[in-house]
Amino acid sequence: TPALASLAFGVLPVTALGGPDQRAALLPPVAAGESVLTAALHEPSAPFTTRPATAAESAGDWRLSGVKVGVPFAAEATRILTPVSLPGGTGVFLIDPRADGVTLTPTRTSSGTPDYTMTLDSVTVTDTDLLNGHGPGESIATLHRFALAGSVAFGDGLLAGALALTTKHVGEREQFGRPLAAFQAVAQQIADVYVASRTVQLAARSAVWRLAAGLDAEAELDIAAYWLAEEAPEALAVCHHLHGGVGVDETYPLHRFSSAVKDLGRTLGGASHRLAALGELVAG
Repeated sequence: TPALASLAFGVLPVTALGGPDQRAALLPPVAAGESVLTAALHEPSAPFTTRPATAAESAGDWRLSGVKVGVPFAAEATRILTPVSLPGGTGVFLIDPRADGVTLTPTRTSSGTPDYTMTLDSVTVTDTDLLNGHGPGESIATLHRFALAGSVAFGDGLLAGALALTTKHVGEREQFGRPLAAFQAVAQQIADVYVASRTVQLAARSAVWRLAAGLDAEAELDIAAYWLAEEAPEALAVCHHLHGGVGVDETYPLHRFSSAVKDLGRTLGGASHRLAALGELVAG
């Protein structure tokens, strides 16, 4: 289900940045389950770029050229929210993935969800395709805030789900006549996963609440994204370890959580990138 892409990368930014005609055209079909929205957040070696190499040139209409990577559900989407550099600033265009000049190349993901590299070669768009509800230069920042908020909320759920699955397993599986959870080493490890899950949950809730309340959420979003990218993969590895051989059985659902966490960490740019973003915010 393309909930993260469609809601956090699409519906919320369009609601905040789109004009009445754009919202009327794009949002009802998503609510009816008839269409999908997504966003092209990343460029090669530049996750969540604020200075896109993808550029728009004005020739009556706009002509867009550039490369975006890691675009989820691009081929399935009605429109792709695409950050670009404009003469004198930046903006976000609504790109039709079936338009002339758009090439979508499938790329692999851990979870198997659709993911693409999108190449734009002089793709023609007009001013009606431009999202500028927050003024020049602010559209990309707004898109990034919603994308980060949705990502950390999704990651919170993934980590909580894996914790619940593992807690149930070690409470029921017996070894030497005792539940696994009765062994001190197991209890300590599942406690570490609980701490990681609760930390991500608190950071995500703080960030999402501030964003929903119209408050400055930059620091909270960066903190939540860093903790998720840093802590979730290790916590999932512990969950697999505590399951033993069951944890690597493809008919058991744990691999769905860990695969999605790996994809989400890539979407966020990785722990080092998130920590650097947080450092830049503190230094600024």
